[in-house]
Amino acid sequence: MGRALVFPGQGAQSIGMGKDLADAYPAARAVFDEVDEALGEALSTLIWEGDIETLTLTQNAQPALMATSMAAVRALEAEGVTVSDALCVAGHSLGEYSALAAAGAIGVADAARLLRTRGQAMQQAVPVGEGAMAALLGLDFDTATAVAEEAAQGDVCQAANDNDPAQVVVSGHKAAVERAVEIAKGKGAKRAVLLPVSAPFHCALMEPAAEAMAEALSHVNIEAPVVPLIANVRAAPVEDPALIRALLVEQVTGRVRWRESVTAMAGLGATEIWELGAGKALSGMVRRIDRSLTCRAIGVAADVAAATEN
Repeated sequence: MGRALVFPGQGAQSIGMGKDLADAYPAARAVFDEVDEALGEALSTLIWEGDIETLTLTQNAQPALMATSMAAVRALEAEGVTVSDALCVAGHSLGEYSALAAAGAIGVADAARLLRTRGQAMQQAVPVGEGAMAALLGLDFDTATAVAEEAAQGDVCQAANDNDPAQVVVSGHKAAVERAVEIAKGKGAKRAVLLPVSAPFHCALMEPAAEAMAEALSHVNIEAPVVPLIANVRAAPVEDPALIRALLVEQVTGRVRWRESVTAMAGLGATEIWELGAGKALSGMVRRIDRSLTCRAIGVAADVAAATEN
């Protein structure tokens, strides 16, 4: 049975995530300690005891979600299940860094620092209130793209996340995204709603953040991953470190091609998808993309036990 490992992105965060894993597995606890040390602050205290508003700040949520995903990886390793047993790894947006850390391409400390930089740069790229994102539900990708193009009217409005056959997220200038919501409703969308995000991710407005990440990534060592990465912007396997570095920069302004990425995993022979870290959002998307794939979310110690008892 072929297994692919996937790692969640922003929106999956919750207070207390990863605490159960850290209590049950010293190796999982060590991940949070390493991230705290890398950032020079007790991020783990915020994750486990803080308030959700502070945790949800992009600069906090990104390294926090990576730490939680890596805690799940280390817990599985403690039970004898290694990433090298998988066919491939993939992550949704920031989850791509979690995937690369899991596959040994980037160190956990480097991933934490990069994600702190990424979060800050993405937040600073567009003044608060000028950008927005919206989920268009019930429209296919081509229709959603046409909606974004019609709504732009000289502003930026782009398909940012192609999540599953009936969920596309658009991103750009606030007025344009608001127009897209109304146009989508007129084209038969089941729902079209603005998302509670602090910046318009994965669109051309993020170019300043892409430049910041190019600089930050130039100072980080990237190794070949132990298994291929299905890259967000290619929806295809990559292993070359130089290409991975370039695609991480491109990813800041580029579309997250999640629907196609899941299809690519199945094409490599994946029959089961394990979602490592916080929440179960990716598992829901995977089921809507390909019902033949079985999904397992691993976020607490009981999930690790269930996954490794066979």
